[in-house]
Formats: sequence, structure tokens, C-alpha cells
Amino acid sequence: MSQPSVHPQHDQFLRLYAEHEVALHTFVRSLLPTRQEASEVMQELIVALWQGFASADEFRPWAFGVARNLVRMHLRRRVRDRHVFDDELVNRLADMAVQQESQHLTEREVLEHCLQKLPQSQKELVLAAYTKGTRIDDLATRRGQTPMSLYKLLHRIRQALLDCVERTLSQEELA
Repeated sequence: MSQPSVHPQHDQFLRLYAEHEVALHTFVRSLLPTRQEASEVMQELIVALWQGFASADEFRPWAFGVARNLVRMHLRRRVRDRHVFDDELVNRLADMAVQQESQHLTEREVLEHCLQKLPQSQKELVLAAYTKGTRIDDLATRRGQTPMSLYKLLHRIRQALLDCVERTLSQEELA
């Protein structure tokens, strides 16, 4: 049984950061030319976020704003490098990355909803087939199928998921 935390603000920050870490890293990485630079900025980012953290209200937009500013500062420090983007381009790229990340989040949520609507056997098959390290020929053998018949079944399931996602997204756009 866990004990209540002595530092609820610390716990709240860690939960929020963990929830948004992948999106923040993707955002930062999309604005910088190398993984190493993105890693350096992410290290600065977590410190800056912790130092500036006041509440959970609007954490995501605030964190992305801080990330954008840190990327701009990082790029300014490298200004002599001819491969550095100017502020206007960084801002445009950042705006696009935030918009795309938000759209991808919506699409992932809709995909998860559509996946839950599949019959249990199809849902289990999709999850098994797309688990890291799964080989289709091994999965087909375990299921008593040929790899080609399994590929065809997975194709039909993916098509049903795509139709569901597109239908759901178009209904949301109309609403």
C-alpha cells in the first residue's frame, strides 16, 4: 500500500510530464536537426518546466510554449551554423507540429474506439500481429493458417478500421 505523498505538487508535475513527454519530445525533435540536440533541449526542458510549474491548468500548451522557446534559444546559440533555421521558420514549423500532434492524438483516440468495436477475436488478432517482435508466419502457424490467408484477414480488418476511423472523423467534422 502506497503512502500519501509529502509533495503533491511534485507528484502532479511528474504525472503531467509523463503524460506529455512523448509528444513534447516529438515536437522538439521535429524542430531540431539531430537527436543529440533534441536530447539536450529535452534535458533543459524538464528543468525549466519543473522550475516554472505552478498548476495543472493548461499544462500542455504551457509546456509546448516553453519547449518552443528553448528550441529557439538553442538555435540562436548555434547561429553561426549555416543549417540553423530563422525564428519565423521555427515558429511556423512549431505551429504545424502542434497542430499535427493534436490531429494525431485525435486519430489515435478514434482508432482505439474503432478497435474496441471489433469482435474480440479480431481485436486480439490485431494486437497480436502488431506486437513488437511478432512474425506473421509464426502467428499464422499458431493459428493453423497460411501466412497469406492471415495477411488477407489482417488486410480486411485494417480496412474495416480505416473505414470506421474515416467515418467517425467525418461525423466529428460535421458536428
